[in-house]
Parts: sequence; C-alpha cells; structure tokens
Amino acid sequence: MQFLCILLEMCVLCVGFMSFTMINKIKLTALFFSLSLGVLTAGAQESPINFSSKTNADKSVELSYEKQDPGTYTVLLKFRELTNTDASSEQDITIRGYSGNLLTMKPQNAGQGIGYSYASTYIRGKFEPKYDANFIYTLPYKAGAKAMVSESGFVGAKYFGNTTPDDWKAYRFYTKVEDTVTAVRKGIVVDIKDLHENNVPDGVAYTSKSNDMIIEHADGTLATYRGFKKGSFVVEVGQTVFPGTALGVNSKNNSNSGHNISLMLTYLKSKEIDRSRTLQNSKSLYGFITPHFITAENADAILESRKEYTASVPAEVFKKELTKKEMKKHGVK
Repeated sequence: MQFLCILLEMCVLCVGFMSFTMINKIKLTALFFSLSLGVLTAGAQESPINFSSKTNADKSVELSYEKQDPGTYTVLLKFRELTNTDASSEQDITIRGYSGNLLTMKPQNAGQGIGYSYASTYIRGKFEPKYDANFIYTLPYKAGAKAMVSESGFVGAKYFGNTTPDDWKAYRFYTKVEDTVTAVRKGIVVDIKDLHENNVPDGVAYTSKSNDMIIEHADGTLATYRGFKKGSFVVEVGQTVFPGTALGVNSKNNSNSGHNISLMLTYLKSKEIDRSRTLQNSKSLYGFITPHFITAENADAILESRKEYTASVPAEVFKKELTKKEMKKHGVK
C-alpha cells in the first residue's frame, strides 16, 4: 500500500522539487516570506507522520498514526478502493498529540474482511480554527527591549510574478545588538529547525537557510519565528511556552543588517491542494493575521513599519490564557 503525503509548512519557497536557496538583490532590507510544499512518502525517515493499520478479530480495521511533534494536523484521506464498509471514501480528520487512532472501519458483512487502499495528505494546522482577531500579543523581546519594525513583503510577488495574498502580514523586528527572542503568547513548540550558520553573503535579499521555530496556540493559530542564531534555542519541541519565555537569540542576515527576528501569524484556511500549481499561480493554504500588540507606548497597537517600539509584558497578558497554577508559578496575582 502506498501513501502519498504532502506536508506544508511556513518555510522556504520550494515548489515542484525546485529549491530557491538564495535570491540576490542589493540594498533590500526586508526578507520575504512564503510557504513551502514538500512531497514525502509515509514511512520515510524524514516523514513527520507515519500511518499504520491493524485488522481486528471482528474484521474491523483501525488506522493509527505516530507523529514527531504534538502539533495539530489536518489529514485528508482518499480511498482508491473501499469495499464491505460504509466508511466515506473521502475524509478530513484532525489529529494532535504524538500518536492516536486515525479511523476505525467496521465491516458491513461480519464474515468478510474490508478491502481498502488509500492516499493520505497532511497539512500542519487545524482547518478554519476559531480565533480572536483582536487578541493582544507581546513583542518578541524581553520587557524594556526596543525594536525597530519592518513589514516584510511577499517573495512570490516580488520575484516570481505571483499575487500577494489580500491578508498578507509579516513583520521583522530589529534590535541594535544581539538580543533574546521571546514568545508572543502561550503555546506549544511544534517545530524547530536549527541547521544553518548565520553567514549570508552581503547583497542577498532572501535565503531559505534560516533557523526557524513554529509555536501552536490554543486557538489553532500558528506563530512562525525565523532568523535565530544557530545553536541558540533554549526550548524544545513539545514544550509549553508563555508570553516572555526566552526562545533563542536573534541574528544578522549579513554584515549590512541589524540583529533581527521575523514573525508571522497564520491559520489553516484551505485544504484544496493543487498539485499543478506553479510559482506564478500558487495559492496559500494559510490565512495571515494582522496582530494587535501591547507595547510600552500603546496597550493595543497595530504596528507601523519603520517605527520603534518598546516591549512590555504586564501581568494582564498572562491572565488571558494561563491557568491558576501557571499564574502562581509566574508570580501573577
């Protein structure tokens, strides 16, 4: 049985097995974001999800999964063959945690087995989560730290003739010196990539070689942080973080840039995967959130590019999502 698994993550633009590692452009200050499409075969070592099946004594069939991280995925099952069961031939299933039951199929005729074969596609995130668009986030730095903000453009539109999504929003936060990057709200670390030295040549505007982290929030939204210094991560996959929790250290893109970290907040809004897409007409499966931030200057700010803001982490931000036990641990009354 063959399983075709397609993983989408916030990462480097990589379509049709073509990897655009670096794009040269002089005097471009903001890096650009996009989404990646990677094609994997279930069971391969690098696959984040592995599926297995078991036939029980009553001839029912259980499909199970094991994952490398506790994050939420939307799994799309499409059965090529399905006999002796009333299970639907196409199913969308939300999974989370490191392992669990994906689907149980019961036979219509108890004396015969179930015939089946299927393809599975999985996408990080919960489909169409309910989230508060006015939720207040903290800046990704310690209280008192000052950061210059720059809005990042969409790499697909800048270089490949694609159209910028209507809701596109991504920020880059610059500091004058190397500084600690912190979580902007409570969540669970679901992905860390710590592979690349921070030695991008001068004049390079975009590179896929960045060290990234994805944090999943309770409402199903995802925060993608890009641009950590290699080896600086101080949290691990599966760990719960809180507003102001240290994550790692920011880095310089090259000798001409300041130390910075990128932040993008997204949610899964589509399950329609078009395998014929190109760099020019690809559509994002994710929606982009324009976040509201609490700063020392403003309790509810939508950030403006080229403005400096001071990070603030007051007790009120902890009270939104933390349990009583967690607030006690953090000294919040």
